[in-house]
Amino acid sequence: MFTHSSTFNLLIFLLLLALFPISSTISTGMTLTDCIDIDNHSALKFEHLSIPGHYKDHIDRVLIPHGLILDRVEKLAQDIAAVVDSDLIACCILKGGFLFFSDLIKAIKKQTNANQTSIPLQLEFIKVQSYQNTSQGEVKVNLSQTDLEALRGKHVLLVEDLIDTGRTMKKLLSVLAQYQPRKVHVATLLWKRTGRNKEGYTPDFVGFTIPDEFIVGYALDYNEHFRDLDHICVINEAGKQKYSIDVPVSPVPSEPDQE
Repeated sequence: MFTHSSTFNLLIFLLLLALFPISSTISTGMTLTDCIDIDNHSALKFEHLSIPGHYKDHIDRVLIPHGLILDRVEKLAQDIAAVVDSDLIACCILKGGFLFFSDLIKAIKKQTNANQTSIPLQLEFIKVQSYQNTSQGEVKVNLSQTDLEALRGKHVLLVEDLIDTGRTMKKLLSVLAQYQPRKVHVATLLWKRTGRNKEGYTPDFVGFTIPDEFIVGYALDYNEHFRDLDHICVINEAGKQKYSIDVPVSPVPSEPDQE
């Protein structure tokens, strides 16, 4: 027989499941990745969360609250630790990935590896071309020769905030492959459901799949704004207009991606 307490807990669970449905697998024809699927209708009311006043008029809705992000990062750390059997070089993709990277590394440090020992960590930082407004230009990877040579024979974890087309990550993996790391895994907090992923690329670890919208918060920016927003939100048109900048017209057409 259900008690009032158990009935209430069941209702809370069903409510959370409706807001954040769990997709057990995401198939792209290459691999299967466990993740949480945030659908197009997932949204939380502003008045229920702490939102900086200077952003309230510039976001459409809250997609993923900060608490859920942190809980998911803890689980990703457990999953990553389970495949590590030696020292790990964790590489942060700057700039948007720095907060996810920081929280993920803190969580990995509390884990044990496949051999049930603590995980020795080295940290590296990689900068790729930053984007202005919602257009993506030529992909450029900035790594020194010394940094690249240091990856030879090592287990490398690339940590990214968001993967959209997969083009940037494929380029980076191609560069790293020339220096023969022993293993390379990719962890991304967000993976956009978009038809622009023509590369057929699937990350190894995914926090959330999200709708094909321009998102901000948790260090994800729109022209350097919104990095100080804790939650992951969808920016509205008023926000895009307020924080847009003029971009010189390029003779080569660019594809409208976020990352």
